[in-house]
Amino acid sequence: MSAAPALASRSLVLCADDYGLHPFVDEAVCQLARAGRLSATSGMTTAPRWREAAAALRELRPALSVGLHFNLTEGHGGAHAAHGLGKVLRAAYLRQLPAQALRQAWARQLDDFERALGTPPDFIDGHQHVHQLPGVRRALLQELQARYGSGAALPWVRSTVPAGGLWRSPKAAVIALLGGWSATRLLRRAGVAMNQGFGGVYGFDAPDTDAYRAHMRQWLAQAAGGGALLMCHPATRPVPQDAIGQQRPVEFAYLSSEAFTQDLRERGLHVHQGVLSF
Repeated sequence: MSAAPALASRSLVLCADDYGLHPFVDEAVCQLARAGRLSATSGMTTAPRWREAAAALRELRPALSVGLHFNLTEGHGGAHAAHGLGKVLRAAYLRQLPAQALRQAWARQLDDFERALGTPPDFIDGHQHVHQLPGVRRALLQELQARYGSGAALPWVRSTVPAGGLWRSPKAAVIALLGGWSATRLLRRAGVAMNQGFGGVYGFDAPDTDAYRAHMRQWLAQAAGGGALLMCHPATRPVPQDAIGQQRPVEFAYLSSEAFTQDLRERGLHVHQGVLSF
C-alpha cells in the first residue's frame, strides 16, 4: 500500500492502458488501483471479455477514473475487425478513412462502454494513440459533442504532447508529430479538457525493473510541474500473443514496489485518486 501523500506533494496522473485485453492485465490494474498506485485505466470495449472485465471496475470508481481506449488496430485474435497500425496511419494521412465509418466506430465503442458501466467514460484515449489521427480526431469531436454537449459535460481526452523535455525522446516526438499537437489544438479550441503534458513512452525494451525504473525517474522529473499524465501497461504475468506481453510484468513489479513509492517521494509527487480535472 502506498504511503499517504505529504501535504506539500503534487499529484501525478498515472493511467494503465489496455484494460480488458487479458485477465493478467485486469488483475494488475485492479491490484494497483486498490493499493493506490493508479489514477485511471482505459478499457478496450472491443475485447470479447469486455463486459465481464468491466464489472470489476465498478467498485473501484470514483477513486479510479475509467476511460475508453478507442481501438482500430487490435483484432483480439480475429474477434474484432482491425488493421495494423501502419495501414491505419497510411489511410489516415491519405484521407482514406471514411468519415461515416469512423463516427460509427466511435458510437459503437462508446455505446459498449456505457452499457457495461452505466455512465459515459471519464476520459478518452486511443490504442496506439489512434484517437489523434487525421479524420479520427474530427470524428471523435463530433461524436462527443453530439452525445454529451459541451463544456464540463465532455469527457477529457488524452493529449500526447510530451511533458517538459520528453520531446527529446524520438518515439515520443514521433507520436506527437503523428497527431498529438494537431489533436490537442483542435480539441482545446472546442473546449475539451486535456492533460498538460504526456509521458510513459519508451521502446518496451526494459529487461528488468531497474531499467524500467530509470525510464520512470526521467518521466517523473518532467511531470513534476503538475497537470501531466503518464501511461503504463502492467500485467501480473506475461501476456501470450501480445507484442509487449513480456514487458508488462516488469512494469507491474516496479509499480507494486517500494522503489516506486520512493521515487514519487523524492520528486514531491503522489498518485492522484478521485475525479480528475485539467
